[in-house]
Amino acid sequence: MQTVADSTQPPCLWSNWKCQAVKLLYWRDVKQTGLLLSAMLLLLLSLTQFSVVSVMAYLALAALSTTISFRVYKSVLQAVQKTDEGHPFKAYLEMEVALSPEQMQRYAETAQHYLNSSLKELRRLFLVQDLVDSLKFAVLMWLLTYVGALFNGLTLLIMAVVSMFSMPVVYEKYQVGVNLVTTCPLQASCGIADSGFTCMFLCLCRPKLINTLD
Repeated sequence: MQTVADSTQPPCLWSNWKCQAVKLLYWRDVKQTGLLLSAMLLLLLSLTQFSVVSVMAYLALAALSTTISFRVYKSVLQAVQKTDEGHPFKAYLEMEVALSPEQMQRYAETAQHYLNSSLKELRRLFLVQDLVDSLKFAVLMWLLTYVGALFNGLTLLIMAVVSMFSMPVVYEKYQVGVNLVTTCPLQASCGIADSGFTCMFLCLCRPKLINTLD
């Protein structure tokens, strides 16, 4: 019975980080997701204007200014009130942050697996083990030259972050319409294969037409 009960539980119980990522990407907590998105965009936009060293130095100075100011404020407050509450960051100083040998070994094995797989795949593509796959890879690299001419890496990264935080919500809200457009079940029967926009319009309007007929 216990096994059956556990198999029906959501994946959040056995994969907490995945559950947390889903909550962030789907804006379950608007304040938390908004802060994270704002911080990421601010960091990326700062990197477009300043060097990595400068951005990291400014971030470190901002963090140190905040913690030092808070430490001095709490010390003065304790001196005025004649209390002994201890270090204001005592809970964080006593928190365990070191990785165990088991965790290090697991992460190293995972990284080794992905690295070996990537090296084998690159060897297969560059040494033309499969001519069709190598040609596809060459076409992809050729298309990326045009992408690189239009956008730099940071611009693409900013677009990826914005898409990562917006596309899941859009898909969740318009899931039926998106599925109909991507699959387009009327494309085979609408008789206008060359008119993609017309077929897309019919796919999007089909739920409304069905509701109207009902």
